[in-house]
Amino acid sequence: MPRRLACQLAVLIVSIILLCGCASTGDPRRPIPSRLMPSGAHATQLVVVLPGRGDSIDALLRHRVAELVQRRWPDADVLLTGLTLPYYRAGEAIPRLDQQIVRPALGRYRRVWLVGISLGGLGALLYDQAHPGVVHGLLLLSPYLGDAPIHREIVAAGGLTSWKPGPVRPVGPQTFQRELWRSLQQWRQRPGRTATTWLAYGDHERFRAPIELMSPLLTPDHVVMLPGHHDWTLWSTALPMLLERAGASP
Repeated sequence: MPRRLACQLAVLIVSIILLCGCASTGDPRRPIPSRLMPSGAHATQLVVVLPGRGDSIDALLRHRVAELVQRRWPDADVLLTGLTLPYYRAGEAIPRLDQQIVRPALGRYRRVWLVGISLGGLGALLYDQAHPGVVHGLLLLSPYLGDAPIHREIVAAGGLTSWKPGPVRPVGPQTFQRELWRSLQQWRQRPGRTATTWLAYGDHERFRAPIELMSPLLTPDHVVMLPGHHDWTLWSTALPMLLERAGASP
């Protein structure tokens, strides 16, 4: 995806998120804040953690995300990021994630993973849309997948498989979510992506309905639904489960 298109998409998505009244700190004029949590062993893979809209590196530290990862994957370095809302608003999230974090890691690690939490889950999907096949895998925790009208349209069509998105159109306020879902629909032609993507969400999840439009793209053993809501009580339980399943995969 050209940089201009990626920037437009990010800005438009954030305009909807802002209507929900969320706020976050961060200066998109500066590099993405990050904190590397090295493994105790020789690291062969890097896990990059993209936070939710109200989280920060400090929040990821409080919730012991690196420990959760390294308990299951002792050969993984963990990079906690402060890729917060202002970077998306400025159209800098995906270009900076690629140039500052992912590309430099590709020569150092055998595998690079994105763990995306809520807004970070959307960020992981946007990165894969812009740079398909660059990262090895995605671990998505309650990903934010846009607004209700497009979800209702997909449901009315009988699901994502039978949904007809129509001709590809330039990205704009009325089209960007359609193009995001179009890219997800095309995952059926990308077995390498679906084989290396895992998804978790809660049964009282506020994003449950759109997540369940996406989840049939994955095999059942790549999807985990747990009792819970859109919060860290759920994610702290779900992340180790996804790591265990992904770690057992070839």
